[in-house]
Formats: sequence, C-alpha cells, structure tokens
Amino acid sequence: MTDAISMLPVVAFAELGRIKFNETDFSGVLSRVAGVATRTVPGADQVSVTLVGAGGAHTAAFTGGLALTLDEAQYTQGDGPCLLAAAATSTVHVPDMAAESRWPTWAGQALTAGAGSSLSIGLPMHEYVSGALNIYATRPDAFGDKAVTLAETFAEYAAVAMTNAHLYDTQVTLAQHMQTAMKSRAVIEQAKGIIMGERRCPADEAFAILAKISQDSNRKLRDVAAALVARATSAAEP
Repeated sequence: MTDAISMLPVVAFAELGRIKFNETDFSGVLSRVAGVATRTVPGADQVSVTLVGAGGAHTAAFTGGLALTLDEAQYTQGDGPCLLAAAATSTVHVPDMAAESRWPTWAGQALTAGAGSSLSIGLPMHEYVSGALNIYATRPDAFGDKAVTLAETFAEYAAVAMTNAHLYDTQVTLAQHMQTAMKSRAVIEQAKGIIMGERRCPADEAFAILAKISQDSNRKLRDVAAALVARATSAAEP
C-alpha cells in the first residue's frame, strides 16, 4: 500500500456516506472514491475508476500514473480486465501479471510499468454508463480472498455514492437549464412586445421578425431579443 494512512473499512464506508454533493462535483466524488479505496483495500498501491459510455472508455479518476497507464493500455487494445469488469459488472482478478494468459500483451506492459497484480470490480451504474474500480499492486499475489471481498463491498458503497452524485449533478444542471430557458423566454416576450408596439403587429408577426433578424445575423434568438430590449431600455432612460 502507499504511504497514506490505512483506513478501516467501517470508516471508509462512513466516509463515502458523508460526501456532500453540494460541496463537490461528480469528478470530485470519483477522486474521493479512488483515494479512499487506496487506503482501504489491503495490498492496493494505486486505484483508478473507469467509466464506459457511448463515447467509449476513459479513466475518470486515478491516484497515480501507473493506474492511468495500465487503464489506457486496455482502452487502446480494446480489451482487458477493467473493460471486462465494467461490461459484465463482475470481478476480474489478475493474481500474477507474469502468469497472465488472457491478456498477455497488456500483462507484459503492466510488468514493464511495475505492476505485479490487479483487481477490477464492475460498478453497477445507471442507464447507458458502466464502470469499474481498478486496484493495482506492484507485487504479485497482493490480493487475497479477504481483500477481494472487501474490495467488492467497497465497490457497492462507491457505486451508490457515484450514482447519487451523478443524479445530483443532473438535477442541478436541469434546474440551471430551466432557469436559463425561463430567462430566455422572458426576454423574447419583452422583445416581441416592443416590436408589436412599434409596428402595430400581432405576436406571431413580431416573433417572425425576431426570427428573421436572428437568421440573417447568425445570432441566437435570445441574444437578438436581449439587444433589442437593451436598446429600448436605453432609449427610454432620461
């Protein structure tokens, strides 16, 4: 394990449960998960979190360069323990890189990079995203049965924290988009009112005029409306 102070499992699980989503973002939660895992799972030297979505796989958090290097080697080859764990939501253990036959090319790269063994655990995520918690050790046979069981339990807690963080971020983003949409609608309605007053035309015609200005000037409708409202406000000031 790294030089960081070890953390008891019960303390680690409590740490994940105490994450305040209003004080960090999804990326911050993933970094916290990786850091706590490194201090909790016996034998762990470096930890990473792989996420796999429509755009492919990427490492969303990592505690060291070795973990990132070995993750990215798998993405390049299109196969490996972390990708299998994410796809099957399963545990994939590589006890000894020197004896690994399922991914010999990757295992050879891992040995050269300084890894002796690894443990990847699928994270039950949501919708179209899968993930894996990847734990790397510099020595072979670093993860015994107790360590594997603990890592699997940790991954369950981590998946809950990650899913909740993603849902929180999604709700916050949705609320922000709704606020922006409401503001946009308000300024567009103001601009329509100005045009209706100046040209003595109905609302539909006023909107069509705004839309044509937007298209001709290659500017967003909201920006055109905001500029019109600003000019009208400035002209009305004494």
